Amino acid sequence: MCQHRPPCPSANTADRDAARTLAHQPKQGWSLLCNGVVLFDDTGELLPDGRVVEPHRATRAPRAGLSTGAGAGAR
Repeated sequence: MCQHRPPCPSANTADRDAARTLAHQPKQGWSLLCNGVVLFDDTGELLPDGRVVEPHRATRAPRAGLSTGAGAGAR
């Protein structure tokens, strides 16, 4: 149970990502939030009840005229 004031959002709410971070493992790409949610760097989530939330990071379309292949410096 969260002891923060104001309390962190529940894992069942839409704003669950706003809970405070209890543990952060940047080399492994995840953080444990106060509400029991494991938040991954790709924005995917593992909820305390075992449900999986697919990554929901906004993606940007390539700008017109730019190549989507290897970078200019690749040889």
